[in-house]
Amino acid sequence: MGRYVARRLLQMIPVFLGTTFLIFFMVYSLPGDPVAGLFGDKGVDPATLAAKRHELGLDLPIWEQYWNYMTNIVLHFDFGNQIRNGRPVTDVLGDAFPITLQLAALAFAFELIFGIGLGVIAGLRAGRLADNGILIFTLLIISIPVFVLGFIIKLVFAFELGWMSPNVSNEQKWSELIAPAIVLGGLSLAYVARLTRTSMAENLRADYMRTAVAKGLPKRRIIGVHLMRNSMIPVVTFLGTDIGALMGGAVVTEGIFNVKGIGGVIYESISRREGTTLVGLVTILVLVYLVTSLLIDLLYAVLDPRIRYA
Repeated sequence: MGRYVARRLLQMIPVFLGTTFLIFFMVYSLPGDPVAGLFGDKGVDPATLAAKRHELGLDLPIWEQYWNYMTNIVLHFDFGNQIRNGRPVTDVLGDAFPITLQLAALAFAFELIFGIGLGVIAGLRAGRLADNGILIFTLLIISIPVFVLGFIIKLVFAFELGWMSPNVSNEQKWSELIAPAIVLGGLSLAYVARLTRTSMAENLRADYMRTAVAKGLPKRRIIGVHLMRNSMIPVVTFLGTDIGALMGGAVVTEGIFNVKGIGGVIYESISRREGTTLVGLVTILVLVYLVTSLLIDLLYAVLDPRIRYA
């Protein structure tokens, strides 16, 4: 397994470089001039504009800007400074990431517990009333857009019932993040439940399940060890890729509930053409995806002993 891990780590290098270059190229190819945006509606003479662009290194070729950016990250862990106020990007991300991490953790726990739970119930009762009810419920969740679900929860539980605050306070308490976490993890919960249900219903008809029953093993062991472990492989794959999506896809959810996290930084960076901040954020998310992918691949061997890594 050590050789496999080493090989995967080496494979991550070109993937990381290629992905970050594409993101860097697309961000800095967007229309508009972030330097001109600093002066707002006020006019600025071309000499001042050119001097400012030279100071920020924006007059260099795109490949040279990327080289300087990656060199600063690798050697100094320096993601640069914001164009608007000169604040280090690491400080901006340091303020936003813990908040989104809390929100993503709650959303992940929500979809993990309830998604797998509903999927197990539906899979063990395939074709029955409980299965049909869960399939209808998950289809309903999938059909509702995130922003609609967010406003429904906010309207009902905040304004009608008064069970929660309509917006998250600056203290970002765990209790205040429950509603945004439900909205953020709702769609993934539906996919996890349906994927678990399909995998379990399919494995129930497998030969090894009939063998386990014929050997007289307890039902709890048949379901908990033989059925669950083999059925969880596609589910774990989805959950692994969903971790990065939860962290990077919270723009709408954080906007609805006024959460000061990554979503707000992404929106502000795009609107203000803060390419340095946006690229730095995406770079960290790429690392999250790559590391998570490696950990999920290694977890396969734990779920299925037949899997071996050369």
